[in-house]
Amino acid sequence: MVIENARMKALQRYDILDTPADGSFDRITALASKMFNMPIALITLVDHDRIWFKSKSGLEGVEQIDRVPGLCASAIFSKEVYLVENALEDPRTLANPLISSDFGLRFYAAAPLQTHDGHNLGTLCIIDRNQRYINREQMEMLQEMAAIVMDEMELRLAARTAIENSEKQISELKRENEALRGRLSS
Repeated sequence: MVIENARMKALQRYDILDTPADGSFDRITALASKMFNMPIALITLVDHDRIWFKSKSGLEGVEQIDRVPGLCASAIFSKEVYLVENALEDPRTLANPLISSDFGLRFYAAAPLQTHDGHNLGTLCIIDRNQRYINREQMEMLQEMAAIVMDEMELRLAARTAIENSEKQISELKRENEALRGRLSS
């Protein structure tokens, strides 16, 4: 529970949940879909009770799913690519409604979105409705793409922090200026 609380605090630090679609992230999922020849690629963030899709390629009309029994909720516990090549034969997924429903998920590979301080916030995942295989090199490419997603998130956090710090400094300078004017006019 302590680890999950720290992970949730790290996720909140990025202030990214429920933000509008973003071209940078959308380009990454479109590229992942093309690179791996997969019909679906997602950037997911695992919240308390849901898996929210920051970006999606090939999956329209769905913004989030319940955390349980989402595969991304399991994938965040791995430092490596979480791989399900045939969900019909994988004991980790047999009870998952995404496999048994009309959606028919069969293949899932997800690289964790890991912060600089070691928290996995979500995944960059590729999905197919057919059994598929990827090799070690492709798994490494998926991990590198997930690292690019985190680089983008880190840049946004740094920019937001810099703006907040600048605004604080401007406010302090204004207060000091007003105080100085008050002393000079007395």
